[in-house]
Amino acid sequence: MSEQEHGVFPLGEKNEAFAQYFVGQSYLNMLTTQGVAIGNVTFEPGCRNNWHIHHKGGQILLVTAGRGYYQEWGKAPRELHPGDVVQIPPEVKHWHGAAPDSWFTHLAVEVPAEGASNEWLEPVSAEEYANLK
Repeated sequence: MSEQEHGVFPLGEKNEAFAQYFVGQSYLNMLTTQGVAIGNVTFEPGCRNNWHIHHKGGQILLVTAGRGYYQEWGKAPRELHPGDVVQIPPEVKHWHGAAPDSWFTHLAVEVPAEGASNEWLEPVSAEEYANLK
């Protein structure tokens, strides 16, 4: 895998801790857990996480490599490319992941907030994913 496929930070280990919340293989390299948690998340082609909600703090995605998607519940998917920034407010149901034919990497920045938590929901259906443009 080239640097264009996984970005400027090391790939990290297979994301076994959260594997149950992903369709396909992802990799996680926690860059920091002090103060603001920042993880370098890499998705193999076709990999995506389940629908989920960040309670209290929200999340910011900084796209560093590949091509992927972000979608909020009830809205059209947004195609993502290196340099894109996604501000995910708290309490918004959403998912993100790789395009079917591309690796995808983003930095996931957890917005600190007292009582912040993450609620994992159902997988993105194969039909929903197949309808991506």
